[in-house]
Amino acid sequence: MLAVATDQRIVRVEARPLDAPLRAPFVIASTRLDAMRNVAIRIELADGSVGWGEAATLAPVTAEDQPAALAADLEGADAGAWRVLAARLHRWLPDSPEVRAGVEMAVLDAFTRSLGVPLYRFLGGAGDRLTTDITIPICEPVEAERLADLYRGRGFRTIKTKVGLDHAADIERLRAIRAGHPGCALVLDANEGYTAEGALALLRELRAADIEPALLEQPVAREDWDGLGRVAREAAVPVAADESCRSPEDARRIARDGLAQVLNIKIAKSGVVGALAIASIARAAGLGLMIGGMVETRIGMGFAAHLAAGLGGFAWVDLDTPLLLADDPVHGGYRAEGPVYHLDGVEAGHGASLAW
Repeated sequence: MLAVATDQRIVRVEARPLDAPLRAPFVIASTRLDAMRNVAIRIELADGSVGWGEAATLAPVTAEDQPAALAADLEGADAGAWRVLAARLHRWLPDSPEVRAGVEMAVLDAFTRSLGVPLYRFLGGAGDRLTTDITIPICEPVEAERLADLYRGRGFRTIKTKVGLDHAADIERLRAIRAGHPGCALVLDANEGYTAEGALALLRELRAADIEPALLEQPVAREDWDGLGRVAREAAVPVAADESCRSPEDARRIARDGLAQVLNIKIAKSGVVGALAIASIARAAGLGLMIGGMVETRIGMGFAAHLAAGLGGFAWVDLDTPLLLADDPVHGGYRAEGPVYHLDGVEAGHGASLAW
């Protein structure tokens, strides 16, 4: 039975740095991270309910100043009108999707905690668990093989690896991963690192080595729509749009023009309401769904897990970054058992919090 919420007005909005070291450098085609430096957002309602959100990969001055500046506008607003608040945030911060996403998370988390409902149930209740892949960054082949073998022993069935920095090195690393985990499904994420021809050449060479990827993610630059469409038509493996799918408008274009077979939803790119819209567009167009994230803690990743489990139908789950942190600052939330995230123990909201 739902708890009766007497007063769901927002009374306090706060933001603080949320930093954590990584177990090892996280190298992709476009950057290298040695530590996670995000921002936690805390929203308190008049009835005492507290919600938590996470703004990913921001400069500290931007991350801390913007939510504080929003406090005057958000305080007194009804958290139950979370879609209305999302529209206002888009008008107030059109160029800060990560901040908008973090605030949206915190508002909806506070609201569902006030109701006494787990977030996955509020968003549809299709399921209460997810199975994630795990990522091997750009690294030497010997390290890639070691990690693949390690993850095989821990029960991971899908390995995602970063490509796009060096074609020859990508091939060697993929050979090593296949040696370390012969039965895994391979997801290749180029992070915009290839041209269309380069991506197709990579696939030809992999097939010559008897390696067939399960999915190719964002092979070309975000706005190389022609290149993305070419790879989607010619790759003979599903292509996922990630950086090219930042909004419902992007999703409609991809669906209309046949530019990818899968849409990768990241709340940090689109916000919560935008993520729900992208999922609806994908379903209507018959496109596959992937849930992903930035380098985030179990605040951001937990929210994404609740969204994907609640909606259901996500064939591709990439919510592994909390597993790559050397220290977990988050309390509560989902329970991880190898690659499986269990949400059924969460009593309300996404269940996670921070020492404040």
